Amino acid sequence: MEPLGMTLPLATVETAMLASVRIAAFLVIAPPFAHRAIPGQVKAMLALGLALAVTPRLEAAGGAPTSTPAFVGDLVVQVVIGGGLGFLVALVFSAVQAAGTLIDLFGGFQMAAAFDPMQMTSGAQFARLYQLTALVLLFVTNGYQMVLAGLVRTFDALPLGATLDLGVMAGSVTEGLTQMFLASLQIAGPLVVILFLTDVGLGLLTRVSPALNAFALGFPLKILMTVTFAGFAYLAMPGQIEGLVSTAVRTVLGVSA
Repeated sequence: MEPLGMTLPLATVETAMLASVRIAAFLVIAPPFAHRAIPGQVKAMLALGLALAVTPRLEAAGGAPTSTPAFVGDLVVQVVIGGGLGFLVALVFSAVQAAGTLIDLFGGFQMAAAFDPMQMTSGAQFARLYQLTALVLLFVTNGYQMVLAGLVRTFDALPLGATLDLGVMAGSVTEGLTQMFLASLQIAGPLVVILFLTDVGLGLLTRVSPALNAFALGFPLKILMTVTFAGFAYLAMPGQIEGLVSTAVRTVLGVSA
């Protein structure tokens, strides 16, 4: 009994490899797939599955290079493109963690910062809460599908033989930083204003009655204000995540346009 053999065209294998390298580099950096709770095997299988899905369209557009040096060079280019696009998406969603950090800073929770083994960073309670909430909402609202759809559409604007325009990339990073700070203020701004007014009120109370140790009441009062009003800010998270997903997709497609 002869073993069953299967022959795959070399061009198809090379095209799938190049596409999977770009997608894998994107998944390693971009949320929600960059979270350390998602195993690397899942990311690899997802990258390979998406690459196989887009391979016929990429072959029709030109496919992989014929020479070995050109193929190796394209592998490096695809890593750069995937990593750059993933960094832009991560930059957009870092606004959620920045908003939580602002709340921790003004609410007095920053002193209780702990090490986060998932992200390998230090963060206080609200920073980690907002980060995990954004991760859950991306899966619950199918926002991750929009992110992946935007990544797949980049193969139309940036085929395998194209290179990433570094000037456009730098402009997108600059704009992404601006949008990150703006989004973090939109998420945490109302609560930050309330906590700032609380500090002002404690300062005025100290001037009116110096004998009263108002700052001894400051920490429990600010914690109470933070916990009380954080729920109202927390209710706006689904809408904020939806807006961040749209912004991330537009940013990725803007770079690859």
